[in-house]
Amino acid sequence: TWHMLLSFSGVMASIQLFFLPFFPESPPYLLLQRGDKAGCLKAMKQLWGEGNYQAEFDDLMKEKATTKGTKIMNVLEVLRESSVYPQLSTMLLLLLSLQLCGLKIFRTANLQESIIPYVSLGVAVSELTSVIFCSSIIDRFGRRLLLWGGYSLMALILVLLETSLLLSDRFLWLHYCSVILIFLFIIAYGIGP
Repeated sequence: TWHMLLSFSGVMASIQLFFLPFFPESPPYLLLQRGDKAGCLKAMKQLWGEGNYQAEFDDLMKEKATTKGTKIMNVLEVLRESSVYPQLSTMLLLLLSLQLCGLKIFRTANLQESIIPYVSLGVAVSELTSVIFCSSIIDRFGRRLLLWGGYSLMALILVLLETSLLLSDRFLWLHYCSVILIFLFIIAYGIGP
């Protein structure tokens, strides 16, 4: 019944995808990234209800003033910064531990045991690639668009993955299609949610 567990995450992603348009953008994003003061105040009222949020708004304005002269670093500059090594090592440890999760799906897809470790390595590379790509485009597109696109892609990929796993006994090439769909699912998850 693992396929029911796999489809449960697709159902939850679909529910989140449905309700996402009804939520406003993040107030800090609107003020700090876009410079939209009115939109920030409107989002605060939508999220927290009617009230006076001048203190929170002033805190965001102070943060904006503090970060005004701060240079935004790209991925390579962040990797060269030694102060982020503990966080980076934690992230890499998490990525490596996630590789154990896909082994069951790869065995179900009837892949040869000898190539499963390489496929797991491909999953890690896909995840790392998506995280780096997302961190470089999140400021340009905003969280809402990336969440919307990521959840949409994940839902579509889960439907295709379930179909390919069900039909993999009839068509041998669908085994490899399942692996590619897993890679795409991980990339969509890393870019969006």
